[in-house]
Amino acid sequence: MVFTSLIVVSQTTYTFGQKNNLANRYVDAYKQYLGATCPLEKDAIKHFVYFGRERQAIRDHSFLKIARFEGAQIMYAWRELEPEKDKYDFTIVREDYEYLKAHGKKLFIQFQDATFSPQYKAIPAYLLAAEYDGGTVTQLDDNGKVEGWVAKRWNPEVQKRFAQLMAALGKEFDGKIEGINLQETAIGVTAKVDASFTPEKYVQGLKANMLSLKNAFPKSTTMQYANFMPGEWLPYDDKGYLRALYAYGEQIGVGLGGPDLMYTRKGNLNHTVAMMHEFDYKVPIGIAIQDGNYVGTTGSDKVVAKRKNLVSVLHAFARDFLKVDYMFWVDQEPYFSEDVVPCFAPGEGGK
Repeated sequence: MVFTSLIVVSQTTYTFGQKNNLANRYVDAYKQYLGATCPLEKDAIKHFVYFGRERQAIRDHSFLKIARFEGAQIMYAWRELEPEKDKYDFTIVREDYEYLKAHGKKLFIQFQDATFSPQYKAIPAYLLAAEYDGGTVTQLDDNGKVEGWVAKRWNPEVQKRFAQLMAALGKEFDGKIEGINLQETAIGVTAKVDASFTPEKYVQGLKANMLSLKNAFPKSTTMQYANFMPGEWLPYDDKGYLRALYAYGEQIGVGLGGPDLMYTRKGNLNHTVAMMHEFDYKVPIGIAIQDGNYVGTTGSDKVVAKRKNLVSVLHAFARDFLKVDYMFWVDQEPYFSEDVVPCFAPGEGGK
């Protein structure tokens, strides 16, 4: 990977009319893709449909008949895969793998150890013990309200349990599934929330988990969603945390990805987009189009009846500006049937 200085590259090459503000260097980048149209041009990208935890939705879904979709990305919680310590249950993964295989499609696993619901913890109950320092901690939003839970990825004992689970999962599925990714690095945790947490420990913990993932899955694609990191904010408050993860992934062969394709939001532009655009990678790079992205927002379930179809712009931006190898299109209605399907399979209609 060519790690040319972010500042030098940004100030001299990718200014897009914003020469005096490094944070604005990509705000107009998407405009060169506004002329993109559907149906989508052929590409070398591997396209998957993201179903989150709604695994049953893959049954008889329209994507099964669309050749350009390689398969489904499905989220499985740690507590589902290891309901008790050292007792693994991969039944649901096996069922989904076999179903997709029977339809000529592949499975891409998203491993869940964090949630965005105060009522749901993704880790097994045994990890809540003192031996693992409680195993998990609350995530807080910008207003200080609890928005979910995240495993203590920075705790060495939790990391050991993660490594053992990955080893068991890889023993059965490595080389069979298309790939597996870890959830986003962005978490609402500080030392005030958990005294054992520091940004530096978090970086090292993520690296440890990335290495365990790679060791367990040497054949299938491995990927870490790396978007934002606690303790820094790019481009000006750059502690090197996010850059270190991208460099480490390149070093050990773990791909890098992001959970939202937001090409007009400066936060995303200065983090995930900058990391992907400014360097050349040998490892796979992926981007997810998640809830709200079809109408230019994030985390939204709002239905916009009168809208412009953004699928062609999302595709062109990801293909040419980010140069991704994978795209994960969320199964959000009515957008998937009305916007995505016509671009991938003209004339086939919706579900």
